[in-house]
Amino acid sequence: MSLFKVFDIAGSGMSAQSVRLNTTASNLANANSVSTTEEEAYRSRQPVFQTALEQARGGASAGVRVLGVVESNATPQRLFEPGNPLADEQGYVYKSNVNIAEEMANMISASRSFQNNIEVLNTSKELMLRTLNLGR
Repeated sequence: MSLFKVFDIAGSGMSAQSVRLNTTASNLANANSVSTTEEEAYRSRQPVFQTALEQARGGASAGVRVLGVVESNATPQRLFEPGNPLADEQGYVYKSNVNIAEEMANMISASRSFQNNIEVLNTSKELMLRTLNLGR
């Protein structure tokens, strides 16, 4: 395996965590949105990851690939707000099914994973530079 594969692997992890951070930000931005019907209510979205195994001469390396983003199938909250202009004929509005505490935990986890991948890149770069300096 090439020493440079480390950069590819860490880069794929950073890309995946970037998608995770973006979907979390979208979920948090829509956490308090309401709708007239249950079908129109915002539903939490989560990215789906897959290990990307790549066969190379002398071994295999793995990275991360984003398969897509899926919507939660949890039921949106039904709130009785007859004064709300979006209320249906019975006086109900439907709030998104985003769990703010869960999304904050996702954001912290994704951010730390991103930071860990940066540390892998920096450490690998430093080790390669030191190896080159050994020949001087």
